[in-house]
Amino acid sequence: MRCFDHERMDVYRRALEFIRIAATIRQKLVPGHAALADQLERAAVSIALNIAEGAGEFARKEKARFYRIARRSATESAAVLDVVHALELAEERQISIGKTQLIEIVGSLVGLGKRIEGGTKLG
Repeated sequence: MRCFDHERMDVYRRALEFIRIAATIRQKLVPGHAALADQLERAAVSIALNIAEGAGEFARKEKARFYRIARRSATESAAVLDVVHALELAEERQISIGKTQLIEIVGSLVGLGKRIEGGTKLG
């Protein structure tokens, strides 16, 4: 079966896994923190969408830009998790799992960016 380039990327699959974790955390946020919950959802989804856009781009400069945006969304997601943790709004285990996934995602996106900017062939 044929698939899109982004569907073959480990970092994209990890981003989808993070979206599931973020959704679990979001469900536990009390109504008084709806803005925080919405921010977490937007940032988490933005990671996957920008990875997909980058994978579909041919121009190296634009490809790198989409991966940088995805990386920034991942670090924003980590900051939201920090706020959730500071306010004790979710289980520490779920936050820890989410942060671990984000560290892996950011690392992968940094590597992709370096390969693109260094001009090496991408898979």
